[in-house]
Amino acid sequence: MPLFRSCTSLRTLAQLHAHLLVTGLHNTPPASTRLIDSYSEFGSLHSSRLVFETFHKPDSFMWAVLIKCHVWNFLFEDAISLYHNMIHQQAQITDFIYPSVFRACSGFGDLGIGREVHARIIKCGFDDDDVTQTSLLCMYGELGCLSDAWKVFDTMTTRDVVSWSSIIASCVDNGEIGEGLKIFRLMVTEGVNPDFVTMFSLAEACGELSFGRLGKSVHGHILRRNIKINGPLGNSLISMYSKCGDLISADRIFVKIKKSCTASWTAMICCYNRSGCFRKALDVFIKMLGFEVEPNSVTLMSILGSCAGLALLREGKSVHCHIIRKLMEAEGQYLGPALIELYAQCGKLSESKKVLHSIGENNIISWNMLISEYAHKGMLKEALVVFVQMQAQGHMPDSFSLASSLSACGNVGLLQLGLQIHGHIIKRDFSNEFVLNSLIDMYSKCGFVNLAYPIFDRIQQKSVVTWNSMICAFSQNGNSVEAFNLFYQMYLNCLEINEITFLIVIQACSNLGHLEKGKWVHHKLISYGVSKDIYIDTALADMYAKCGDLQTAQRVFNSMSGRSVVSWSAMIAGHGMHGQLSAAISVFKQMLESGIKPNEVTFMNLLSACSHSGCVEEGEFYFTAMRNYGVEPNSEHYACMVDLLSRAGDINGAYKMIRSMPFPADASIWGALLNGCRIHKRFDMMKIIDNDLLDISTDDTGYYTLLSNIYAQGGNWDEFGKVRSVMDGTGLWKVPGYSTIELDKRVC
Repeated sequence: MPLFRSCTSLRTLAQLHAHLLVTGLHNTPPASTRLIDSYSEFGSLHSSRLVFETFHKPDSFMWAVLIKCHVWNFLFEDAISLYHNMIHQQAQITDFIYPSVFRACSGFGDLGIGREVHARIIKCGFDDDDVTQTSLLCMYGELGCLSDAWKVFDTMTTRDVVSWSSIIASCVDNGEIGEGLKIFRLMVTEGVNPDFVTMFSLAEACGELSFGRLGKSVHGHILRRNIKINGPLGNSLISMYSKCGDLISADRIFVKIKKSCTASWTAMICCYNRSGCFRKALDVFIKMLGFEVEPNSVTLMSILGSCAGLALLREGKSVHCHIIRKLMEAEGQYLGPALIELYAQCGKLSESKKVLHSIGENNIISWNMLISEYAHKGMLKEALVVFVQMQAQGHMPDSFSLASSLSACGNVGLLQLGLQIHGHIIKRDFSNEFVLNSLIDMYSKCGFVNLAYPIFDRIQQKSVVTWNSMICAFSQNGNSVEAFNLFYQMYLNCLEINEITFLIVIQACSNLGHLEKGKWVHHKLISYGVSKDIYIDTALADMYAKCGDLQTAQRVFNSMSGRSVVSWSAMIAGHGMHGQLSAAISVFKQMLESGIKPNEVTFMNLLSACSHSGCVEEGEFYFTAMRNYGVEPNSEHYACMVDLLSRAGDINGAYKMIRSMPFPADASIWGALLNGCRIHKRFDMMKIIDNDLLDISTDDTGYYTLLSNIYAQGGNWDEFGKVRSVMDGTGLWKVPGYSTIELDKRVC
């Protein structure tokens, strides 16, 4: 109706409505339908409902328009309710109504109602309508039912560009990106020209897969078809190039966009952030403000990430002030977590906590971010306190909260709290793989691998991460045989094996000292085509050295393209345990020449090599040299030196070193001295150190066994009895000694 075209505001529309009431023209279906639609366009859905409800017998077109208006205003549940009322009143239904109803079902996330509506269109004979079928396809895709979307697509008699674009978008959105690219090729083969929506999905797919070359082909196709790059498509191309690491191409597209809106500027900021170019992202933001383009919450969230990446507290506070001035606290769902991360990265965790209580307290993402930041900073007990506070505030923890807290429990060794969280997981029937893997890790770190394995065993669909978690749990708790057997199951069942799996099982072979198994794993590593890195190469060199094949260890070490301080330290340890002190010192000197700075482990391995060879002078030299490289001796270094001096017979020198230590000696240091006393029969030293030994409290059975044997050798049976009583009272017993040897490819 021409009269409605003159309405430029809600006021003029109301005046027209009054005119229609006076003239009686309002009671016609076309006029009422147009009033419903117009009121909705001006944001007055309430007025649309009043017009509809005052009409005597609304026809199907009026129902359809009202449902459409609710969908456009994101009132999906109300739209579905209107549809059910329409069915209840037995109003005539046309195919025009179904696209809006399917959109409401996908928006509301109700697959059950969607299937009911699908059944009704089949019953009413509307399932052959192209528009209805395309809407149905989109609904299934948006609800994650890709197989159902495929069934709809396969039954379509005619497929236009919209239906092709819809199935491609459904594949991309549901993670079947490669399948989406295959469909595009089929679409082009059948002679269907892609449109704006198709290219948008393709650009997103190329970005997710980091297919830079294919992405450029998509860009070229867009240019050849003269498809406008402004708006969402341009932003998608910027994002695609940034994910492919091509910042130059992303910047070129941004410059060519004629009217850069907020979304375009934000896309460019995200592009630089993704590549770690936080300073350039800040420069783009400053230019954006210079062009008087108003940032939205996503822009500010991104720029807070830039400030966090550079730890720029002052600039971050300026952005925070802008948020407060623009009254954007209501959007804490996005900005709260970003502000928490900013202050945490700048070392202001107290400010992060203030942010949580000011704008993000009702948002679980903000709680999760604070828990994560505490855990990342090593403040594990604080992270667990926040986890408890979150629940006290009435927030149910999600998978991220549970996984982060379980990880903190494992690192701190809080088994009781971990058990409580496990109970919470069982009560809520959490089957999230991320959470279950964290449970396995928590029990493993607390030393209860027997509790970890049943969780692993009950998981039906185990990913490579789950297998890795369990293999690592066995290996770290001294169950290297079980770790290798689990890896062997993976191999026999042809499961996915990645570089982490190989790294863990190589370390298990090192613990076993089983050379043949280590060689077998090395062979599988090569045959699987897993790309070796510095960690795997270091683990291989360490494994061969510990299994007695120093020559192969050296070959692996020499073939490494890059070596870290861990790699050099492992090779020094390998020569040291074989009594080759000269070779160990030679490797150390090569390490210094290559520009690698030694750490505490490097010197520990050097001192151990000196101890194995009985070279006191070299040991004292490197012990003194540690501080020249900025390494302060710890208890392990002192224990090694005390052991070296004691074994060489310098008991007095070893005791003097203990007295010069800047911290109290522990059981390992006194044990090293006691062993020297036993070897050289210096039982007179026991009277001097007797009071010191009384203060030692440890669960190391080796220490008590050594102490009791020395008392027995010296004929001091009273003290011998006291030590044995202490062992019995604490539940400790002597662990029988054993040795291993490999015979006929078996460790005996």
